[in-house]
Amino acid sequence: MELKTFTEMFSDKNALDFKKLKYKFGEENLKGYLDTLNESFYHKLPLLDFKGKPAVLLPSKVNMTVQLVKRLSATYSNEKYGIQAMEDEIISTLSIEQIDSSRESVRRILNGGAPETSNENKAYGIKRGLDFIAEPANKITEQNLYQLYMLAVGDFLDERDRLMPEHKYRHDEVYVVGQNIEHQGLSSQLLSQYMVNLIEYIRRDEGLDQVVKSIIIHYYLAYLHPYFDGNGRMARLIQLWYLVQIGYTSSLFIPFSAFINETKGLYYKAFTLVSYNSKVSEGLDVTPFVSYFVDNVLTKLQKRVEPTNALEVFNNLLQTGEITAKEKDLFHYVLSAYGTNEFSTKQLEGDYKNAAYATIRNFVLKLESKGLLFSQKYGNRVRYRVK
Repeated sequence: MELKTFTEMFSDKNALDFKKLKYKFGEENLKGYLDTLNESFYHKLPLLDFKGKPAVLLPSKVNMTVQLVKRLSATYSNEKYGIQAMEDEIISTLSIEQIDSSRESVRRILNGGAPETSNENKAYGIKRGLDFIAEPANKITEQNLYQLYMLAVGDFLDERDRLMPEHKYRHDEVYVVGQNIEHQGLSSQLLSQYMVNLIEYIRRDEGLDQVVKSIIIHYYLAYLHPYFDGNGRMARLIQLWYLVQIGYTSSLFIPFSAFINETKGLYYKAFTLVSYNSKVSEGLDVTPFVSYFVDNVLTKLQKRVEPTNALEVFNNLLQTGEITAKEKDLFHYVLSAYGTNEFSTKQLEGDYKNAAYATIRNFVLKLESKGLLFSQKYGNRVRYRVK
């Protein structure tokens, strides 16, 4: 095709929507456009579509920044999971699937309370799943994936949605239904083969940006739809799990699902667009989903990623002996419980439950003087947050 036409199509605001390109530029130009992408622009992935063809990604349409990757690669080796992030993650990942859960009930479960309703069971399941993936020793294997599914979802399902004994995946077909059938999961007879290939892909270093790879893993598990229920929850969990496994432990302090939930319509639209495009091109191009995730989730969470500078300052103070063991425990608790959210001394005293108010007060004032905490006055009240 003519270079001028290809350039116009490639730079078009709907460059990732093949139906709109076809309508605007015509069927013949769309064919030439897709042929050119296949020949020179696509990165082929070692993941197969339902016809056995490699899925593809268009890297030039993914706006991943070095700054974002650097922030996500921050390491928090002293904490398993941020309590505030866990609370937000549980509420949001269930909300995405229209499962009601109150913040009060989630907090009660996080504090050791037993679930009392079906929806609280689902919240408790996500907590168990997050605890499992936060443990670095739990490597991503097919058996561990099955264990994660049972912990997070499978143990709480009705009989009709449960996996059969000795089955790691569903034994029958499944459909995602909206006004029409939006998506049909992979044939149950092929699931074991495709899932083994996905696990191999996760464990292999193919040179692709690892954060982008985590998004592809998220999409692909949902695409295969290996379970009767809980596929969305598992897709979001496995993305976090992969990031933890490669050392991006800052992801444990980031409620990814909260950002997805804020743009839930666009999230589902991205899944749908990949499916519609595949009908036009007869190939699986995951770029629309990756592009959505970078633009609507990752770029927004930069403002809420834990401040690496504060950690560096704190570690320096710890090494010089200016921070006591008690203050170390308190600081780790603040990071885990509040992240970059504000808190009061009274709130910290009540939540921590292992220090007198005078100790809490002295701790907060000391860390503020060291530049680790920032205070904000609201009338007579003062609230703090990590800088």
